[in-house]
Amino acid sequence: MARFSIIFVALFLISTPLAADVVDATPAGFSIKIAIDVNASASSVYRALLQIGSWWDPAHTWSGQASNLSLDRRAGGCFCETLPAGSVQHMTVTFVDAPRTLHMAGGLGPLGTLAVTGSMAWTLAADGPRTRLELSYNVGGYVPAGLNNLAPVVDSVLSTQVQRLKKFAETGRTP
Repeated sequence: MARFSIIFVALFLISTPLAADVVDATPAGFSIKIAIDVNASASSVYRALLQIGSWWDPAHTWSGQASNLSLDRRAGGCFCETLPAGSVQHMTVTFVDAPRTLHMAGGLGPLGTLAVTGSMAWTLAADGPRTRLELSYNVGGYVPAGLNNLAPVVDSVLSTQVQRLKKFAETGRTP
């Protein structure tokens, strides 16, 4: 498992930067906000969001297979991943107001192994036939080298995920 963790961290660190903002970053935490227009209705984008195993980048999973991901859309529900010999709880759903808002708590990827917590909010606003999709992720806690050093990496990974969700919501095809 240690070898797999090293591979996962390496994959976590290698991603193409896309449009997003690190709103704030200090040694104690960071805030990221990503906003994008999606050429689909809010209800379609929300349905696509819930099909997380169809659009999440498999390079950013423990199993290497996005199809092993699931998202239970109720408060207390799990953003989970099935592994050959176990499972991972990536985040816990804390608030749902479909098709406008989905909040989750937890540390994604390697953050889940650190003394940190995060709060993620997906917000969808209808704009005619389009949807304004916003993702915010606030992370705080203790990391010896400081969380500000991880902010650009997390920003890059989440930007990739949002672009993949946009493509899936617009085309119905797996990115």
